[in-house]
Amino acid sequence: MHAIRLHAFGPAGNLKHEEVPAPVPAEGQVRIDVEASGVHWIETTLRRGLPVGPHQPPQLPITPGGEVAGVVSAVGPGVDEQWLGRRVVAQLGGYGGYAEQAVADVDSLHPIPDHLDADTAVAAITTGSTAQGVLSVAGITADDTVLVMSAAGGLGSLFVQAVRNAGATVVGVAGGPAKTARVTELGADVAVDYRDADWPARVREALGGRQVSVVLDGVGGATGRQALELLGPGGRFLLHGWASGTATEITTSDIIERALTVTWAIGPAMVPAGGMRELATRALAEAAAGRLVPLITRFPLSRAADAHAALEGREVEGKVVLTT
Repeated sequence: MHAIRLHAFGPAGNLKHEEVPAPVPAEGQVRIDVEASGVHWIETTLRRGLPVGPHQPPQLPITPGGEVAGVVSAVGPGVDEQWLGRRVVAQLGGYGGYAEQAVADVDSLHPIPDHLDADTAVAAITTGSTAQGVLSVAGITADDTVLVMSAAGGLGSLFVQAVRNAGATVVGVAGGPAKTARVTELGADVAVDYRDADWPARVREALGGRQVSVVLDGVGGATGRQALELLGPGGRFLLHGWASGTATEITTSDIIERALTVTWAIGPAMVPAGGMRELATRALAEAAAGRLVPLITRFPLSRAADAHAALEGREVEGKVVLTT
């Protein structure tokens, strides 16, 4: 079988499509014939040998990828054979996902609803779970005006749909006319291009005196700071990443002067009593019902290097998925 291998840290071109032995499931594991593998922004940073928050660069060589969807083709000792032939999606808890076959713990498996394709399922299992967690922390109501950063991205596109579903006003910020058009298609009331220097003024004009009450910021840097300046008194600023390379700079004076609530929405704050599995189950149900459908950019597995390069170049919309 074939897999993507990383033998040396560096640019996207270091990801190589190679023939490797098929994985063998150990006790409590299954082997999945992979139809779709998810790609994350943090994987592009780890590929370069750089840490991302608590995530440290791996020991090489590796097969990247932490989430897959496909069909169970083998079971290890102690696993019920009824799993054979079932369509499943799973988080791997590490690496091994950029491959035609992968092994996963049986406890990590989620059956895929019959009418849901593998691409959508793999996009929902982690990115959808994170969206569910962040939204639970945000507590958005119909009275809110919500500014979504990177609104055409994997998380952002789900946020736009969720805010629209809640009956709130959605302001989507994205890069380039094609992406802002997509954000409008997803249901945003206002869509602006952050590449335009006066984008904050355009938001103010479009809102006609209304103030932003919630910001969902996964971008950070100078753009995140501009979003913070749009937040009205008593507003909520939720950080969930820093795609720009640095988190949004926020001072205690910012918080005190405008009575803001600032929250790092990733981690313990977003995890319910049922843990991350509960969030994943919720995300899959929302996707299956058509309420929160992941926006996806697809690449063949053999073009994983191109997928990484496109993600780093901000050339993609939504979640990046590798297909076999």
